[in-house]
Amino acid sequence: MANYYCKHCGNKYTDVRTLTSASCVKSPTKKHELYEGNEKSQYTCKFCGIKQSNIRTLVSASCTKSSTKYHVPAL
Repeated sequence: MANYYCKHCGNKYTDVRTLTSASCVKSPTKKHELYEGNEKSQYTCKFCGIKQSNIRTLVSASCTKSSTKYHVPAL
């Protein structure tokens, strides 16, 4: 079964419809948005290059180079 992740908060869902219908406090649209990359052993911030072992840890930390002030996972 595939897992789907929010690109703003890192929450994991098994159904994409559930992900996109739920609210997200970190999203500018206030809805979860699908991270379109594959599951990986490490996720990299597309602005500063820092790596974390899971997407939730990556997006929860602040990033001085991102316009959102949080790390944004690279595809």
